[in-house]
Amino acid sequence: MRIAIIPARGGSKRIPGKNIRDFLGKPMLHWAIEAARNSDLFEHIVVSTDSTEIAEEAVRAGADVPFMRPAALADDHAVTRDVINHAIHECTQIYGSFDHCCCIYGTSPFLSAEDLSSAWHILQTQEVPFVFSATTYSYPIQRAFYIAQDGSTHMFQPEHAKTRSQDVIPAYHDAGMFYWGRSSAFLEKLPMFAGASRPFLIPSHRVCDLDTLEDWERAEWMMKAKLLAANTYA
Repeated sequence: MRIAIIPARGGSKRIPGKNIRDFLGKPMLHWAIEAARNSDLFEHIVVSTDSTEIAEEAVRAGADVPFMRPAALADDHAVTRDVINHAIHECTQIYGSFDHCCCIYGTSPFLSAEDLSSAWHILQTQEVPFVFSATTYSYPIQRAFYIAQDGSTHMFQPEHAKTRSQDVIPAYHDAGMFYWGRSSAFLEKLPMFAGASRPFLIPSHRVCDLDTLEDWERAEWMMKAKLLAANTYA
């Protein structure tokens, strides 16, 4: 049995109501639930939330909310791994044991069913603990600099001051869409971004971290362009 777990708390500060805020005609949470449903990979799609409003919206979109998340796991300091492990324990009591689960963030409008299926194939065939969404940095991190208190600039790696972009090692970061894994790997708190874990690369034009209203507006323009291209070249 495979279960999708979607963490969606109700206390977002920078974008109030982020998980159920309208995103191009439907609540944000619906996009992630639809991707999970369209993948046909999960016996249960569970939303972990502390909010009755989010719970009602999740059920409306076709997900299950068989338990409510405790307040201790829904504040600004809650750690995703603890939220997922709590959900795994709750789901095991309700549905029985299951070998694999996928944490899907509720603010992932660009996630597709194909992404989930392809990443599941890697997890299944390579027998690794985790497969997670990742993408490339838009600029070589070796050329990054910081600004000191006196306003002066300093490179983190000055030895790369004259290195050509094409000559540095490509760098990647968490795309913040999903984490496929063995249930035991989650519960044992194995490291997500180390060891035998594998990244599943998402094109950067489908990755947008939604922390501010400016991020939100950018994501809407990105989705409009994506939908326009799909309709134009279909």
